Formats: sequence, C-alpha cells, structure tokens
Amino acid sequence: MSPSTDPGTDPPTRRQRWLSVLAKAPAPRLEALWDGLGPVPAYTLLRRPEIGLVMVQGRISGSGAPFCAGEMTVTRAAVRLQGGQIGIGYVGGRHPRQAEIVATIDALGHLPEWHEEVEAKIVTPLATEMEARHRLAAAKAAATKVDFFTVAREAGT
Repeated sequence: MSPSTDPGTDPPTRRQRWLSVLAKAPAPRLEALWDGLGPVPAYTLLRRPEIGLVMVQGRISGSGAPFCAGEMTVTRAAVRLQGGQIGIGYVGGRHPRQAEIVATIDALGHLPEWHEEVEAKIVTPLATEMEARHRLAAAKAAATKVDFFTVAREAGT
C-alpha cells in the first residue's frame, strides 16, 4: 500500500495512533526509548505537568447507553519547540515526566524530519510490545474459559 493510501500515514490518524500508544506505554519503557533517541530540539513548557481527575464513561456491552464509571487520575503537559510546534501529552496516573515526554514527541511529530525516527525508535517498539501484552492477556483469559453448555451436557442436565 502506498503512503498516500495507507490510512496510518494520514497526519491526524498518525497523531491519534502515536498519542494512544504513548499514553498507554509503561513510563519506564517510554523514558528508556526517549533517552535513546538522542538530542532533540529545545523546548519550553507551555503547561507544566499537572495531575488531575477525569470522569471515565463506560457502555454496557460496549454499545449501550453511556454511564459514568468513575474518576481516573491523569497527568497532562504541553510544550513548544523552538520552531513553534506545539505538542500535548495526557497519560493515565501520576507521571509528570511521561506526560512531558509524550507532549514533546507530539510536537516532534509536526516536523517531517522527525517522523521516521520517532516512529521507528519509539512508537513502533511500544506498539509491538503493547500488542504482545494484549495477546498474552487474551491467551490467559482463553485458557480459563468455561463452556457452560458443555458442562451442563456432561452433568446430564
């Protein structure tokens, strides 16, 4: 698929994917990959990392009426690169450094010369690790699955 037809290369789609992967990444792993990126453009904090609460909504069966499931702690930050590019970062929990890193990576995403490097050195490894964690959790859940129809049939009822 050519870059122009690949939905993952559309800038809004790419940014959404990056922010999703970065927000869900374990903070120590993100910091390690960030440190391995090398020198990045200087930036200033527009909004220093702040910790607050957001209301989390759920849906019954994933498609039913929304309901308030509770509150979740989040940390947010905003940065501006020297070139004027602005990035934002929201992460679950109390992780000021992670929010600052996410915001800086978001700002770097506005610079074409950084796309491939950030994608290859940070986003792709984190996405691959996240998919592996999801597969492992799904396999563990599948191993505990009970087929009640079979249980009832074996019991003779």
